[in-house]
Amino acid sequence: MAGPFCGMQLADLGADVIKIEHPRGGDLARFLEPFVDGESGNFARLNRDKRSLAVDLKRPKGQDIFRTLARTADVIVENLRPGTMADLGLAPGALMEADPQLIYVAVTGYGLDGPYAGRPALDIIVQGQSGLMSVTGDEGGAPVKVGVSIADLAAALYATIGTLGALRARDRDGKGQLVDISMFESAVSLAVWESGVYFTTGEVPRAAGSAHKLVAPYQAIAASDGHFIVGATTPPNWSAFCRALGLEWIQNDRRYIDASARRRNREPLIQTIETVTKTRPAAHWLTVLREAGVPCGEIADYGDVFRDEHLEARGFFVDLPHSSLGTVRGLGSPVRLSRTAVHPRRAGPRLGEQSGEILREIGLSEGEIARLVADGVVARA
Repeated sequence: MAGPFCGMQLADLGADVIKIEHPRGGDLARFLEPFVDGESGNFARLNRDKRSLAVDLKRPKGQDIFRTLARTADVIVENLRPGTMADLGLAPGALMEADPQLIYVAVTGYGLDGPYAGRPALDIIVQGQSGLMSVTGDEGGAPVKVGVSIADLAAALYATIGTLGALRARDRDGKGQLVDISMFESAVSLAVWESGVYFTTGEVPRAAGSAHKLVAPYQAIAASDGHFIVGATTPPNWSAFCRALGLEWIQNDRRYIDASARRRNREPLIQTIETVTKTRPAAHWLTVLREAGVPCGEIADYGDVFRDEHLEARGFFVDLPHSSLGTVRGLGSPVRLSRTAVHPRRAGPRLGEQSGEILREIGLSEGEIARLVADGVVARA
């Protein structure tokens, strides 16, 4: 997922992204439910604005096609285990030697070197090994992963940043370079507060449910009909929070004198707060706290989120045409550029949908393309 998500970011920003897939089956994401008319809805959304070239890189003619494409490309992004491209006769070093301006982005589980480099990696494996699962879920509870593929997605965003940085460097000196992105390091890099605590005190952070590791109250609070979120950590917000709940007296309790003290005494603090909040529904407290200027919010599920009026008002959801599915609704880009706006144009391609046009662009004739298709080197939709 890391490579495709990186490619989607670059496509959103205007890049012409060619997705290389095997002629028989294509990307694994094409086999992920839900399906409509044999097409994966997830693939169609994750691969928007890309063109599909279905070519067998294990065949010499397929490798020749890839080398030709590489000489015309600004950037190659791949998401394979280290050494896989070299085994195909397409080693990064050789491709970059053929074109010194090429930027080669390798997104791997653990990076291109080091003791773990050869290990296979999946998002959940990296979540476990990176420490993320140790700080997710309830204190003392069973291991819980983050609900989205955070290791994959973080690596993809770092790969996008690395790509843009390498392109800017090339603008200055005319030289390409290798961008080495590790899912493991990407996930560990998210431990901002946790590393600060450990490297300062030696304390190992642990899971704490929805609570913050350093300040309080900053967590889910129980109401009479469920929970809502509060983040009353600054002195003004804390005072406003106490007034809104009729708990002015608690501000004079030495156990709660500042955000750190409140975190150390979080259990009795939350018990005191919830003796009040459990008397009324969450909607009541959200109205009261918002009027008081206290940061707070609902705990929404995705059924709520994907119909959210604020997201709708800002045009975050996009409806994209697909060659066989009709219109596909998906998520837009959170990147808002005032002059060069992001405008997704189409849903992900069918397997080999643009094989012919891409091969013509690199100089192949219709007869040559037909022979490659007949030989099984290339597939067309």
